Amino acid sequence: MTGPLSGVKVVELAGLAPAPFGCMLLADLGADVVQVDRPGGPGAPPTPLRRSRRTVTLDLKTEAGVAELLRLAARADVLAEGNRPGVAERLGFGPATIEKINPRLVYARMTGWGQHGPLAERAGHDIDYIALAGALEPIGRAGERPHAPLNLIADFAGGGMLLAVGVLAALLERERSGRGQVVDAAMVDGSALLTTFLRGMIDGGGWRGARGENVLDGGAPFYDTYETSDGGFLAVGAIEPAFYRALLTGLGLADAPDLPGQHDRTGWPALRDRFARTFATRTRDEWAAVFAGSDACVTPVLSPAEAPAHPHNRARDTFVEVEGRPQPAPAPRFGRTPAAAPRPETAVTVAEVLAGW
Repeated sequence: MTGPLSGVKVVELAGLAPAPFGCMLLADLGADVVQVDRPGGPGAPPTPLRRSRRTVTLDLKTEAGVAELLRLAARADVLAEGNRPGVAERLGFGPATIEKINPRLVYARMTGWGQHGPLAERAGHDIDYIALAGALEPIGRAGERPHAPLNLIADFAGGGMLLAVGVLAALLERERSGRGQVVDAAMVDGSALLTTFLRGMIDGGGWRGARGENVLDGGAPFYDTYETSDGGFLAVGAIEPAFYRALLTGLGLADAPDLPGQHDRTGWPALRDRFARTFATRTRDEWAAVFAGSDACVTPVLSPAEAPAHPHNRARDTFVEVEGRPQPAPAPRFGRTPAAAPRPETAVTVAEVLAGW
């Protein structure tokens, strides 16, 4: 194994998207992650989230399966699980049990609502967690209902990423104390954390309108998407004055005498209409060529299928192929301990894992 986490041993209980994503990050960066599947297969995350793992199959509803898991936990640095609160304890592999056999183990718990609170026992999904965290209400067009931004905020940014950060912090603290600890990573907490900048704008008066009426939510015509003549779209993010001037230059509107001022909110509807009509005169790629090399902050809106082929992504190897299909490459980059290329999951036995550990 290569990467900055080489030598770190992780046991991951297979689950849905958030915990597998967090453990994928650890595996990408060199940790030896062994995923414990239930009999009959994981039945959960897509293959990319299971990459760079070894997998074992254990029935954790049986004493024999739990015993095998405890053998792995006794040798591991991290155990990550995404069960509802109390499930691991009832099955016999909760934190108190594992601390007795491995006090250095970091026990990472990934849930939607956290380990305590009125909703801790309830089911939920990304849209529910961001709704309660105040992250969903601001997202959407003016006069329309809130719009769910895929499941990127709670599941991945506020969930799996938060889990990985917690694990890394606990491992670093263990170097000083010699002891592991429980990491309670809740998607509602992580979603709330991601609104920190938004709350600063609200407190500072920079978020003055309702949903869809502000600078960063599509309310401003200079921070929005526009359709082109071929049905494609461009993303425009020309907030700063110099970037806005570059946008007007590229659109051929730098000397337009009747153009409303950039921050004249009363003129935003007319400004958006002017931009929309102008962008509709050329194709997406023609506009991309116009703004190439410019600081106008204008980029083509690429589909997931198109993104790997973009010249910038190709130059940085932002995407890599695993079994002939593109996947996002490990990130961030490390100068001295680079991450290895992702690889498909591999089925092994507990005995094989322990022999290596």
